[in-house]
Parts: sequence; structure tokens; C-alpha cells
Amino acid sequence: MGIEDKMAVLADAAKYDASCSSSGSNRKGATGATLPSGCCHSWTPDGRCVSLLKILLSNVCIYDCAYCINRCGNDVPRATFTVEEVVNLTVEFYRRNYIEGLFLSSGVFVSPDHTMEQLMRVARTLREEKRFGGYIHLKAIPGASMELIDRAGRYADRVSVNIELPSSVSLAKLAPQKKKDDIIRPMAYIGEHWKQAKAERKKNRKAPRFAPAGHSTQMIVGATPESDKHILDLSQNLYDSYSLKRVYFSAYIPINTNESRLPVLPMPPLLREHRLYQADWLLRMYKFKAHELLSESEPNLDPQLDPKAGWALRNFQHFPIEINTADYEWLLRVPGVGVLSAKRILSARRNSNLDFSHLKRIGVVLKRAQYFITCNGKFSAGIRLSSTSVRRALLLKDKPSAKAEQLQLF
Repeated sequence: MGIEDKMAVLADAAKYDASCSSSGSNRKGATGATLPSGCCHSWTPDGRCVSLLKILLSNVCIYDCAYCINRCGNDVPRATFTVEEVVNLTVEFYRRNYIEGLFLSSGVFVSPDHTMEQLMRVARTLREEKRFGGYIHLKAIPGASMELIDRAGRYADRVSVNIELPSSVSLAKLAPQKKKDDIIRPMAYIGEHWKQAKAERKKNRKAPRFAPAGHSTQMIVGATPESDKHILDLSQNLYDSYSLKRVYFSAYIPINTNESRLPVLPMPPLLREHRLYQADWLLRMYKFKAHELLSESEPNLDPQLDPKAGWALRNFQHFPIEINTADYEWLLRVPGVGVLSAKRILSARRNSNLDFSHLKRIGVVLKRAQYFITCNGKFSAGIRLSSTSVRRALLLKDKPSAKAEQLQLF
């Protein structure tokens, strides 16, 4: 198979891996440079688009996971890059200004150790022989030795392992050849060594790096019966216990339609995936905890409202808050107030009391925030609304236009 044919097969096979991020590292080198804030195709803060070459080393796999297109039982075109082919592709794509980094994953071929060694060799060759200074994200292979993962972390900016499914019961049912401990052990190892390397570099700037951009994971949503509460509790635990940067959610796509262990869905649960990402943002950026967003009596996110608005309506007794006196944590809990606008409010009110016109210029989304705040003791509309009427108003304001609904189909 020629290099172009391999590229067609292995780039297409990589599209199901969503946990691709290029943030958090600044590695200097003779070729390329790591740029902040990017996912395959993304925009940097200064307006530049960051592109990563996203491929599999191989889609040959010894495992037979029910949900995976590359499972060994599927009759699909197979291909495997050599280490040299991936290195040359990355360097040549960079020289043509197509990419600024590499995202490399793989099916498990021969054995976990063999696959991990090949991935590590790609990163080592790029760094040591080609002097490539761009971003490299490698996927750690569950079951591979910690020595190989450690060596990969010395060359790559990020080394992460996918948790696959939200529970060990679901993993045993749909991917019986994979074990929970084989996934958690490298995740814990990467998290601990990332913290150690970060602490050492604070003392000595010449101390060796280890996955400076941290690590992330991905789980499939909708293939198994776990609730949103279970998924968010797990995400919170991963952030707290293993220092993860991101948990990515992937809506289950019914690829293997003849698999009886999988649910029959008319379409992927994309709205559910979207709500989970919104809730995850609240965990990471807004200082929420998973138990605040969902409970045993309400284990799933509201499909009609974003999680922040849903929390505010369930806790309507705490509102309104006075915009001129509320602390930063409470400002973050107001629907329509983001991290940046909350910081701007704190800065602006040092000089004078703020009113609603000030908030609009600051960037607060007043059509949402006005129901939950007062300025100088007054509401925007002059009245206090009930949680029921506020919910109705928010749903009305969030209703997409016919044109927006049409765009969502694509």
C-alpha cells in the first residue's frame, strides 16, 4: 500500500478520537514551535489557526471492542505506517506550513508494549534527529510498560490514555479484553510524574520535562446506561485524583450495527454530549462541583437549558445577588456572566457603582443575567420574577431561529 493510500485509511480512522488538544506547552526547537490553545484546527489568542496532523500509526488491532470501527472482527481496510513514514510526513507537512504539530494514536497491534514503543520512537526521532519543536500528542497504550510511557513523556508534550467507557461494568461488557487497572495505572503514573516534573522545573529550569501539556482522556457517551451524574462524578474524580487537563466526551456513533450488545439509536446523542461539555466547563473554570449540578433525584442534565442556568433556577432562593458587592465566586454563578466579565466587574466597580448599561459594555449577557442580579438594589425590569417565569423566558430567548435550526442539521 502506498503512502497516500495509508494516509487515507489512517487519517479517516483517527477521526473518532476527540481528545486532541495542543494547549499548555511552550517547547523551543530548531523546527516549529508549540502554540497555545488548539484542537486539530483551532484559533490561537492572536488570531492564528493551529493545525495538527491527526493520524493513527496503525488501525490493525488485536482487540475486539464492540463499539470500535477498528475492532479485529471488522472487515475494513487495514494499514500501518512505519516510524520513518510518520516522521517524514510530519516534517514535510510542517515545512509546507500545513501543520504545527502531531496527534498520534494507534490500534494495538502485536502487543501493547510493541505499539507503545513504536509511538515513542516517532516522538524520539522527531525531537532528537529532526529537531522538531512543534507540539506532539501521543496516546498511551493501556497495558504497556511504565518505562515506555515514561520515555514517551520525555519527548511528547502530552501523553494521555482513553478511559473509553464510564464504568468497569460497561468496559467488561463491551471491551472485555481491556482492564480498568490497565487504564488507570498509566493515567495515575502520568499525572504523578507530570506534577513532579513541574515542581522540579520550578527549582531548576534545566530539569527534564515530562508531558508539559499534561494529559487528557476520552469516554464514549450513550453506548451504556450510565447517567450524566455518574459521568460528571467520574470526571470530577479524574480531575482531583490524576490532575487531568481535560475529559473529552464522544457521542456514541452506531458504527457496528450488527452488534447486539450496543443500543439501537436513531442518531448520536449530540445534544447530551454538548450539555456534558458545558457542565465540564463549569467544573474546570467556574469552581462548580459535580454534586451541585446533578443529584440522585435528578441524575441527568436538562436538554432544554444549559447546566448553569439549570443550577441557578434550582437554587433561585439565593438570587438576586447585588452586582456591586457580590464576591467573585458568586459572580461566576450568575447565568450570562463569564470568567472574563466577572473579572471586569471586580475591576470596574473599584472606581464607581455599576448599572446595567455598564454591565452590557463589560460583556455580560443581560438577556440571561437580568433575572438573577440587581444593580444598586434594583432589577432591570423593576420586578422580581419567579423561577417558573424565568425558565419560560430563558427558553424563549434561547429558542433557535429557523435558519439556525437548518444549520444545525449540517
